[in-house]
Amino acid sequence: MINSKEADIIKFVEIFTDGACSGNPGPGGYGVVLRYGTKEKELSGGDSSTTNNRMELLGVITGLAALKEPCQVTLTTDSKYVVDSITKGWVYNWKKNNWIKSDKKPALNVDLWEQLLPLLEKHKVTFKWVKGHAGHPENERCDRLAVEQRDLYSLK
Repeated sequence: MINSKEADIIKFVEIFTDGACSGNPGPGGYGVVLRYGTKEKELSGGDSSTTNNRMELLGVITGLAALKEPCQVTLTTDSKYVVDSITKGWVYNWKKNNWIKSDKKPALNVDLWEQLLPLLEKHKVTFKWVKGHAGHPENERCDRLAVEQRDLYSLK
């Protein structure tokens, strides 16, 4: 039986993500590394006709969706699109305004944002932006996974 102190313990997980695309739209892929303590797991996937921003979002969604219980997450990505949309509150305003941006244009990737927002409610997520292709080991690893998937989907 779990006592109340144990029930309050929440797992701390690190997630690293990246997306890649040839053309916009074109074949693309995403890569994810999840780390819990000393355990790591890699996830990846892609699409034959997509955009870089969709792959960046799908990497984040895939990483968070892989968690089986609510966790405290530090999510590291090189996507300003993802980080700024969430940390600056843009996506919440788009949703509140029926997915219309402040410039009166429709928000893009609504289907993916609608998948991501409930995951952000489930988990306590802190976003960390890193410069892409700048030697960050996990970002480089995610980039390799994303590029492998992009290349696979370019053959389909």
